[in-house]
Amino acid sequence: MLPKLSLFLLFFLSTCSSYKEFKYITEEFEIPSKVFAYNYNQTWLAVLQVMKTQDIEIQNQEAGVVKTRWTDNTMELNFADSFGSSDSIKAAKYKVIVNVVKGFRGSREVTRVTVYRRQMIEQDFLQGWKIIPSDGIMEKVILYRIERELDIRGKIKAIEDKKAKELEQSF
Repeated sequence: MLPKLSLFLLFFLSTCSSYKEFKYITEEFEIPSKVFAYNYNQTWLAVLQVMKTQDIEIQNQEAGVVKTRWTDNTMELNFADSFGSSDSIKAAKYKVIVNVVKGFRGSREVTRVTVYRRQMIEQDFLQGWKIIPSDGIMEKVILYRIERELDIRGKIKAIEDKKAKELEQSF
């Protein structure tokens, strides 16, 4: 009994101390996502509309993936941290990956959109590129814009349907 208890305590204490080292992994895997009550094609078109301002590398509707090329944001990061205590960054770049997945909630089709931003910085040429966690703002903004785009398209479709029905009744 004593060896089992000591083994358990050894395992428990070692996992708690190593949690600090791997905490960033759990934070990074909280990838922003949202479920929309629209069908896959409507959501895909909204994603493309929102992502058209980005430099798209891969756009595959069958796989449900939109991936951008690496985008330089050194100036933005240095400006945002100009009053902070950290040193300036030599170079910074990011890439955005958007996944669109079709699903069902009951009998109704829904779509889940997940946005992941990979941010890398280079302090100096000796250290090389280092991955840093994203602040999550860009991901949430993209999800918000997709939601607004879907809402606008839905309202326009409702107005067009109403006009078509009125026109049909006046015939």
